[in-house]
Amino acid sequence: MNIIKTKLSGVLQIEPQVFGDARGFFLETYSEQRYRKSGVDYDFVQDNQSRSSQGVLRGLHYQLKHPQGKLVRVVRGSVFDVAVDIRVGSPTFGQAAWTILSDQNHYQFYVPPGFAHGFCVISDFADFEYKCTDYYYPEDEGSLLWNDPQLDIPWPVVNPELSDKDKKALCLSDIPKNQLPIYTSI
Repeated sequence: MNIIKTKLSGVLQIEPQVFGDARGFFLETYSEQRYRKSGVDYDFVQDNQSRSSQGVLRGLHYQLKHPQGKLVRVVRGSVFDVAVDIRVGSPTFGQAAWTILSDQNHYQFYVPPGFAHGFCVISDFADFEYKCTDYYYPEDEGSLLWNDPQLDIPWPVVNPELSDKDKKALCLSDIPKNQLPIYTSI
């Protein structure tokens, strides 16, 4: 397993070891012991899966009182995946990191609690799986505007398909600080 640190502390790109031959491939998608040693030192309590078609953009989502860390991967297709540091007081507040996740590269992306997360499907469709460090509470969720100019994210779409909730999301500078997670150094 190869761990690549991004410019955002705690956000990791994980490249698992893939064993393949003419029959197909095998990879370990999660091992608590191995991942803890690599910096993903959280307990996961919920697994989710979504399927989306090309051009769908989900995010940028976060939870305030129950922040979720997410270990994400794509089992079919490909996505442009993004993490944004929205923790008030963080040295990297308002900065983003991104990667391409696909069924070809088998990469994973770890997004710690307190970050906003989103992805855009760049293949015909994508099956997206993620492990979460806390349960989902719809009443606790916030949305950050996907194309907030302050974030300077190079999204691969101009007019993505968005949910009604994501269409109403705010720019980071318009979200009151008391409605964002607080940075605590480790």
